[in-house]
Amino acid sequence: MRIDRLELYYVVFPLIYPWRTAYGADPDVHTILVKLISGEFSGWGETTPLYAPCYSPESSVGVYQVVREYLAPQVVGRDFQTARDLLDRLKHFKGNPFAKAGIEIAWWMLKASMDRVPLHRLLGGTRLVVDSGIAHGLKENLDMLMEAIQKGIDAGYKRTKLKFARGWGLEMLKPVRTNFPKHTFHIDCNSSFTLDDLAMFKEVDKLGLAMIEQPLFYDDLLEHAKLQKQLETPICLDESIKSVRDLRLALELKSCRYVNIKPGRVGGLQSSIDIHNLARDNGLPAWVGGMLESSLGKGINLELATLSNFVYPNDIGPSSRGIKEDLTDPVLEFPGKEKVFKPSTVPGTPYLPSQQKLDKFTKHRFIFEG
Repeated sequence: MRIDRLELYYVVFPLIYPWRTAYGADPDVHTILVKLISGEFSGWGETTPLYAPCYSPESSVGVYQVVREYLAPQVVGRDFQTARDLLDRLKHFKGNPFAKAGIEIAWWMLKASMDRVPLHRLLGGTRLVVDSGIAHGLKENLDMLMEAIQKGIDAGYKRTKLKFARGWGLEMLKPVRTNFPKHTFHIDCNSSFTLDDLAMFKEVDKLGLAMIEQPLFYDDLLEHAKLQKQLETPICLDESIKSVRDLRLALELKSCRYVNIKPGRVGGLQSSIDIHNLARDNGLPAWVGGMLESSLGKGINLELATLSNFVYPNDIGPSSRGIKEDLTDPVLEFPGKEKVFKPSTVPGTPYLPSQQKLDKFTKHRFIFEG
């Protein structure tokens, strides 16, 4: 498959309300779209590292520049028969998984378009339905959180993720567990604690959570192993797992008992598959996480979530849950009353950006042709 042209878009679109976590608030989504063209065929990818380098060392501005200045010239005008071929071409650039993911995901969508098959078939997915969980960021007060949790439970969500931070920790979690004693919860710490907080985690350990997501430093493995050894509650690694190598070391150290896989964070879909397979072969359950993707990225994550070891409800939600004005037409929504999705039957990219929305929300655009 020869890449004839690469189009790069820096897009900003609004959320219904700011997404608040331990590292700050995002009122808008700053996302990067990549379109690869080969002859009459095209494929779109989306990678969403967030506006500022707070979740990881990458930012939306940085990803846009890295793709434009370094990665695009390595890709356009060349043939790539597999995703591994493409990644091999880019491997001499250290790190930058979100930047590489934008191009690599677009390659998969181009391949699906050319082969005229839905993406999940190329990825090896077998699940016919994909469970969705719900996540709540930091709220202004407990009453708002309790109301949001109850609405999610009434709507049929099987599990709820709560952002957990200093000042919004046990003082939030204990009343939540008192009010909802049987519901499945897990907390996401976004790497905001240290081993000095062991006594606090011992209290969390008493509350019967499904997992504690990324409690410690954003790329740590060793101290997570020390913490996991002292807790009954499983630790789930997110930011710390950026590659198969990271997961291999985590398994050796016994750093976690769950893994969250985000295609952008790990450098694309091929790496996501490899991490999924390694986790599966070692009895480690997985789930697909989410950033702040448009329906383009959400739809791609949904196709990935059809792989067999994604056994915990995923962070894939409908567009209407948080996005004020989405980029695609149509947008991703539940097909029925149940909080589950079905994989797409559309060959190639299931949720295509609307040209009208691109014109409205694109801040920067770059075209590279061979």
